[in-house]
Amino acid sequence: MDVRKPQLRISEFEKTVKAEQDVFDESPESEIKYKTLSWQFVALLMISEIVSNGMLSLPSSLAVIGIAPALILIIFLGAFGLFTAKLLIDFKLHHPSVHNMGDAGYIIGGSILREILGFGTVIFAIFATGGELISGQQALSTLSNQGLCDVFLVLIFAAATFLSSLPRTLGSLSWLGLFSTALIVISGTVGMVGAGANPIPGRVISATINNNFYEAFLAITNPVFSYAGHFMFFVLISEMKRPQDAMKAAWCLQGFATLFYVVFALVIYIYMGNAVESPAFLSLSPKWAKAAFAIALGNFLIAGALYIHTAAKLLYVRKFRHTRHMSTHTVLGWSIWIILCLGTTAIAFVLAVALPIFSYLIGLTASLFAAWYTYGLAGFFWLHDTYHLRGGQKAIRERPLGTTVAILTILAGAFICVAGTYVSVQLIINAYREGIVGSPFTC
Repeated sequence: MDVRKPQLRISEFEKTVKAEQDVFDESPESEIKYKTLSWQFVALLMISEIVSNGMLSLPSSLAVIGIAPALILIIFLGAFGLFTAKLLIDFKLHHPSVHNMGDAGYIIGGSILREILGFGTVIFAIFATGGELISGQQALSTLSNQGLCDVFLVLIFAAATFLSSLPRTLGSLSWLGLFSTALIVISGTVGMVGAGANPIPGRVISATINNNFYEAFLAITNPVFSYAGHFMFFVLISEMKRPQDAMKAAWCLQGFATLFYVVFALVIYIYMGNAVESPAFLSLSPKWAKAAFAIALGNFLIAGALYIHTAAKLLYVRKFRHTRHMSTHTVLGWSIWIILCLGTTAIAFVLAVALPIFSYLIGLTASLFAAWYTYGLAGFFWLHDTYHLRGGQKAIRERPLGTTVAILTILAGAFICVAGTYVSVQLIINAYREGIVGSPFTC
């Protein structure tokens, strides 16, 4: 009698069950508790991460394509982002083992897609961290009247951001989300009041503006990527006490972001006109710019800490998933965690100060990765789960509307990726042609 075959079946069954376990399968004895977030604090952390820099680039979009198309686009993308968030959340609830986009890629496309999406998440988080470091440098430079070399300002801000990212759980950062959201509202309000108090004389305001594809899509990328925070959704939901409530957080995020984006972009543009700069606070008078940047500085720091935490957490979970280093305070665990946070910060700092075209590369990475994480991949998630969980091709055929929308979502992600990449590359080419690219490590 061959007794090995039943043992093989049991082994495969156990392997499958383990693969679909919650990534943070905690016991009462666990020293580190991850699943502590309420949906309210998840919403605040989402707002901290997504709205952080998003609002500051939007007024310049109105200056390129006009009020009407820009506002329509902001509202549409807010609704579209809510729809794709629903698809991502459903996928996470169906697959509790998913902790990040790499895990999701493994389920829908195997090991190769896992590596691509995992690598993309880390790269995008690093570049987003660098973006926050640059925002922090701009704020500090404004507050100090350009009194210190920009490289030193980035270094100072990077050190503070690194320290803020060190808590091992998102629950430990949750109250920072409340603080950060308050800073967003206050700094935005100060910016709007400052614009109204000192409007640009002779400003030009346009309802619509005709532009070529390059200029128009360049302006469109601002609202498109102002919602590009979905790459963190799986990480955040994994640490919720009740992942089933994640959609409440998504409603709060998209509702707040869309309303605040519309109000802020419209008010700033009305008082600044087509001469508005990006980030918008640079268009304010020195006094009001300092006030707005001083308040927003804390938000830049918290958003940067969340990005560092996300990159480090993905790599840490990949290494120590379902080991004692996840749930207990071990020397090895803490050493690796600190090294990952420090490494992420260091790479972001070096890229931000060493690459003169870094700001353009942020747009390029957003086009290559965020376009899929926020929009296109959601369509694949729906198609995968409908096929595998609802009855194969028959289930796909019986849902023509859902299938059509899923395919259109994938095509939208592809279009944003290709067009955004083209615009980003063209920006870099133009910058070199016009001689506006500086030198690395310069003040």
